[in-house]
Amino acid sequence: MIEINREKCIGCGACVEDCLLGNLYLEGETAVAGGRCIGCGHCVAVCPEGAVSLPAWDMADVEEYGKESFCVKPENYLHAVKFRRSIRSYQKRPVEREKLEQILQAGRYTPTAANRQACRFYVVQETLSQWKELVWRELPGLLESFEKSAPAMAARFAEFCREHQEKPEKDSLFFGADVFLTVAADEIFDGGLAACNMENMAVAEGLGVLYSGYLTRIIERSQALKDWLGISDKSLACCMLLGYPAVHYKRTAPRKPADIIWK
Repeated sequence: MIEINREKCIGCGACVEDCLLGNLYLEGETAVAGGRCIGCGHCVAVCPEGAVSLPAWDMADVEEYGKESFCVKPENYLHAVKFRRSIRSYQKRPVEREKLEQILQAGRYTPTAANRQACRFYVVQETLSQWKELVWRELPGLLESFEKSAPAMAARFAEFCREHQEKPEKDSLFFGADVFLTVAADEIFDGGLAACNMENMAVAEGLGVLYSGYLTRIIERSQALKDWLGISDKSLACCMLLGYPAVHYKRTAPRKPADIIWK
C-alpha cells in the first residue's frame, strides 16, 4: 500500500518512528514498508522530503503544510465555538453546491477508528420536499412505539403532528432549512466527530446548523425512511439541518461552569 521513492528518501527515520503499527523500518539508508498498513497516511505527512506515497489513493489531494494557512489562532477558534448557535429559522435561499462540498470535505478528513474512513454522508437538497412529505407521513404510525419507550417524546411528536395538520407552514421538524444531512458510520462516534467538523465548516461558510435529535430518533424507528435514504449496513450517527440563518446573534450565550475533575 505504501511506496517509498528511494531517490528522495534520506533515511531520517521519521516515518519509522511515527508508524503506529511498526510497519516501516530502515534498510540501510532507506525506509522500507511491510504489510501491516492501515493507510493512516502519517508516513506521507511526516516525511520531510515527500518521499512516501499511498498510490491507491489520490495523492494530488495532499497539501503541503504552511503555518499561515493551516494554523488557527486559539482565541479565534474558542470564540467561534462559543458563538455558534443552534439555528431554527432559515432564509429561503439555496445553499450552493460548492459550500456543501467543502462541508463534506471537513467530514471526510475527520479521524476515524483504525482509519476505517467508514462514514457515509447523505445529503438531501433537491428532493427535500419529497423527503419531508415522507417523514410527516411516517411519523403518526411511529407514535405508539415511542409511547412505550419514550412517552415524553411521543407526546411531543403527537403535538408536532397536530401542528403540521393545522399549520403545515410552521415546519416544526425542518424549520425551513434548505438541506437535510445525516451521517451514518460503522462506529457511531466516528459519525459524531465528523458532524462536529462539518458544523464548524458550515458556520465558516456563513451557514447555520441544527443537530436534530428528533429526526434521528424518527429515522431510527422507520424502515421506510431508512430505505429511502439508503441506510442499511451502517448505524445512524446524527441528523443535521443546514441553511442560511434568518436570525443573527449579537453575542455569545452564558453557560454553566464546566464540570471538571482535575487529578
